[in-house]
Amino acid sequence: MNFPTNLAAVYDRIDQFDPEKYARSRNFITGGVSYLSPYLSRGFITVPQVVKRLKDRGIGLEQAEKFIQELAWREFYTRTWFQKGDAIFEDIRHPQEGIERFGIPRGVLESSTGIQALDGALKNFPDTGYLHNHLRMYLASTICNVAKYHWLEPAQWLYYHLLDGDLASNALSWQWCAGTFSNKLYYANQENINRYTGSHQRGTFLDFDYEDLPSQPVPDHLCRSVEASLPFTPPKTLPLELEADIPTFIYTHYTLDPTFHEGEAGNRILVLEPSHFAKHPMSPKTMEFILSLAENIPGIQIFYGEYADLNLKGIFRDHPINVHFQGTREAHPSLAPGLQGEFNSFFSYWNKLSRQLS
Repeated sequence: MNFPTNLAAVYDRIDQFDPEKYARSRNFITGGVSYLSPYLSRGFITVPQVVKRLKDRGIGLEQAEKFIQELAWREFYTRTWFQKGDAIFEDIRHPQEGIERFGIPRGVLESSTGIQALDGALKNFPDTGYLHNHLRMYLASTICNVAKYHWLEPAQWLYYHLLDGDLASNALSWQWCAGTFSNKLYYANQENINRYTGSHQRGTFLDFDYEDLPSQPVPDHLCRSVEASLPFTPPKTLPLELEADIPTFIYTHYTLDPTFHEGEAGNRILVLEPSHFAKHPMSPKTMEFILSLAENIPGIQIFYGEYADLNLKGIFRDHPINVHFQGTREAHPSLAPGLQGEFNSFFSYWNKLSRQLS
């Protein structure tokens, strides 16, 4: 799947998207998914913008409910990140049970898990930066619940390569699968994988009924643990040239909306903080994608350094990544900006949100 970085092409992708086909087929690897996640993760487009474009086509909540619900998952995860901060990188509700290993299975890095549908996708993953959501769930289930690894290091490895790497969506999805952000472990057996990927594999370590999967021994080839290498290459930058007496608009790799104060005079800076990437590195391919998206913002300059070192008070859109920024903080785009409080589960959030949307 190609991911163009031109705003007009992304808008066209939204306008061509069929939410009813999505509802019917989204669980299938070849299903009618939107391929919007890399742009949503980077704030290049926002959830309210997507819903508005659907409404402008006459598509309401009834037709698009399943898709809007998936967008709401993203908002739920972001809300959780706002509320809990770096605690999302720890077991958030319950300690993970049955951990026997840390690191990541060598078979994952070598695309040799023994599950053909996974291995075929993993072989191309570093080059594409994309995995269907169900493949991510199959992977997390296999690593955490079958091979009994702690979720954090595999999640960091996946985030490193994902074009749509969103720290909250990624970490909390892994925790949902591992049972630390949910009430039970998520398992995928071979029959389920075959159904949704179109494979026909039998006789694997996942080819059991669901009630029998937890009692199966860990396959030897998944016991070999390694530490994934996640080198970060800083972007090349030029010295900033800032005009006095005009505002400065600040962007991050999560808030790259070209319509943010569009057409207003101002300095525009994409701030990429070394302290952040030391903790959460990403691949050169993902950084290249981000910088290409930023080119849609006229006059934007790249600053690889700490925001505090700019010694200014910019104007920026609120996000968990920039809670320490000083300046004018504008509201994070949301489907229900007035919805207050913490929610213990997605569906308690969705029940209130859907009433407001309808």
